[in-house]
Amino acid sequence: MIRLVDICKSYRVSRRGAGLGSAVKSLFGRRYDLVRALDCVSFEVGDGEMIGYIGPNGAGKSSTVKVMSGILTPDSGECIVNGRVPWKERAAHVRDIGVVFGQRSQLWWDVPVGDSFDLIRDIYSVKRADYRQILDRLISRLDLGELMRTPARQLSLGQRMRCEIAASLLHRPKILFLDEPTIGLDAPSKLAVREFIRSLNRLEGVTVILTTHDMQDIEALTDRVILIGKGRILLDGPIERLTAAGGDKKIDELVADMYRAFEI
Repeated sequence: MIRLVDICKSYRVSRRGAGLGSAVKSLFGRRYDLVRALDCVSFEVGDGEMIGYIGPNGAGKSSTVKVMSGILTPDSGECIVNGRVPWKERAAHVRDIGVVFGQRSQLWWDVPVGDSFDLIRDIYSVKRADYRQILDRLISRLDLGELMRTPARQLSLGQRMRCEIAASLLHRPKILFLDEPTIGLDAPSKLAVREFIRSLNRLEGVTVILTTHDMQDIEALTDRVILIGKGRILLDGPIERLTAAGGDKKIDELVADMYRAFEI
């Protein structure tokens, strides 16, 4: 389903000191640092797996998701998703994937959620009969009801995230990339989102890649974790192995220990 082999990605980042003098100097000559976001990242994900992709801020999680979804083109390496190279076959690729970025919205800000869904239906050319069936199921399972007539800007964060997840599933993707989908949610909203993701994976066989800083999400949803730090894969294995090695420690304490051990 998903195979990454030695994926590398670097960025040029401009640097300058604080103050007016440094600002003026930067007009005539800027200094750039090369930041290696992904350093020979390799892993495979099978059909129907639910993977927890974890690491500290700046570790390379979002960059990996963007490569797999076709948003970024890597400097080198191989990425095959459903038999396609994401950044070379974008039109066909996006029909098989759904993507949710917790800090970015795919909903139109000033129009009702239902209108945004209709626009997404047209973008993916979903047949109206199929769309109605899919939408009715999502409205019921994610309790969207009254939200369909509400502009996105008037939704609470928890309501918006439920709508974002629904929007990513309107075209029945085989793979779902979730980049911090529960960020900022209250406890009831987190539980609702977790339960829906779990049922989506178990009942419909959707492959899920979940990146999050909430280790309770990882423990509740995933069977396997991949730890990335400074652009490198540091750990890949069943979550049971991780929790068994930690004894009485909670999973967030175990992950914090790993960060310190790997100096990330």
